[in-house]
Amino acid sequence: MAKKKLNILGLMVISSMLLASCGGTADNTPVPATAVPATAVVGEPTAMPATAMPATAMPATAMPATAIPVTTPGGGTTMDWSKVGAELVDAYAGKLKGTKVTMFGPFTAEDEVKFNNSIKDFETATGIDIVYEGSKEFETTVVTRVKGGSAPDIADFPQPGLVSTVAKTGKVLDASKFINAAWLKQNYNQSFIDIATVDNGSGTKELGGIFQRVNGKSLVWYPKKEFDAAGYKAPQTWDEMITLMDKMVADGTTPWCIGIESGTATGWPATDWIEDIMLRTTSLDNYDKWVAGTLPFTSPEVKAATQKMAEIWLNPKYVYGGTKQIVNTSFGDSVKPLFDNPPKCYLHRQGNFITSFFEQAKAGVKGGVDYDFFYLPSIDAKYGKPFLFAGDIMSAFNDRPEVRAVMQWFSTFEGVKGWVQAGGALAPQNDADPKAYTSAIDARVADLIHGATSLRYDGSDMMPSAVGAGSFWKAMTNYVSGNEDIDKALQEAQAGWANVHK
Repeated sequence: MAKKKLNILGLMVISSMLLASCGGTADNTPVPATAVPATAVVGEPTAMPATAMPATAMPATAMPATAIPVTTPGGGTTMDWSKVGAELVDAYAGKLKGTKVTMFGPFTAEDEVKFNNSIKDFETATGIDIVYEGSKEFETTVVTRVKGGSAPDIADFPQPGLVSTVAKTGKVLDASKFINAAWLKQNYNQSFIDIATVDNGSGTKELGGIFQRVNGKSLVWYPKKEFDAAGYKAPQTWDEMITLMDKMVADGTTPWCIGIESGTATGWPATDWIEDIMLRTTSLDNYDKWVAGTLPFTSPEVKAATQKMAEIWLNPKYVYGGTKQIVNTSFGDSVKPLFDNPPKCYLHRQGNFITSFFEQAKAGVKGGVDYDFFYLPSIDAKYGKPFLFAGDIMSAFNDRPEVRAVMQWFSTFEGVKGWVQAGGALAPQNDADPKAYTSAIDARVADLIHGATSLRYDGSDMMPSAVGAGSFWKAMTNYVSGNEDIDKALQEAQAGWANVHK
């Protein structure tokens, strides 16, 4: 879940920490204090206004004709930085030593430490000083700073929708002007490029930034030892998953653990389910139109996705505790029955941040031993193997060689490697080294992302907050609780757009 949810859920993270002494989440959800996902927003910011710089892009520097192999920080591998950008070549040649690049983003507390540690080798190798400022109020503050002429050199956006909003000021630089186009095509799934492409305010499309780190959502978790002992197999299709669920019911157990209670954010897990199902039952074009508000919630496509979710959620045989407990059970607590002996349920769909809650449910559990996951299966083969994700986009505002160099570096695996090794981040870049992951679970989730036929960002996090974090959450809660039928609930979700389209 991206930051829109985290802002609301951040208070719950702090509460959890106090009660115990938070995907993404990562994602963007609260997690236990023992394992804060990489995108969690906690801690206090230190004010550090950035000096206003002209937003006019400097002409792109031609790529050197001769490849220049350069040893990466720490040695042992080589990287031809000329494939990425001329300024990055200059940076590693020491030509930009003594310069400074300001950054502003949502990383605070533990995440700020992880980020700062991840850039140390680059700073040492190039002499560029990256000065990072984190804020729990990033989403509102960055807009104010950009409009007020005090934008940072680079901002870390936890939502593509926020990049799109800020880009309309005309002050976001077009990253395709200074990162080699061939490199971008080589190192990113086209979906990452498409999602980061925005309107610059004058009707022109531009690359508003590049994804630096991501987290995965299209995952189903299960208690591995008991799952294997029962003879269950990870399904490859949706129909196989239904067959598995029916087998579990016949065996006298319950397939799913589901909970959507999350304080003022109650309902968000339901929106993630519908987003995943939309990607498996209709076209990417329809998904994008839905997120943009041009395909209404009342459309046949969205209704069909909601009904598909309801086939599981509203069947009391499929959900531990029955349908009515879904609304009253915290999403974090809902995983606990997975680790009972014997398990009271066997399946839980959630992003990879949820493993932080497994430790709360049962101390000492280990990935690949006590729990495992499978990809949420495809429904219609013609839509391939889509993957729902969240993550961070780096966007530049001030065009100087050192800023270009840092942005170019972020487009490489080296730009996120340190965080990957520390845990809590997945690399979207195709040049990522699977051996760099210290967690086999993280490595496998990353592999699914790289193997996806298409990728789309968490839809509710890209919608205006009045919809994605408002009417959509509320409508799904009312529907699942039985307070509204499907048509009324979808009308309620759609009504949120009235507060946006005025």
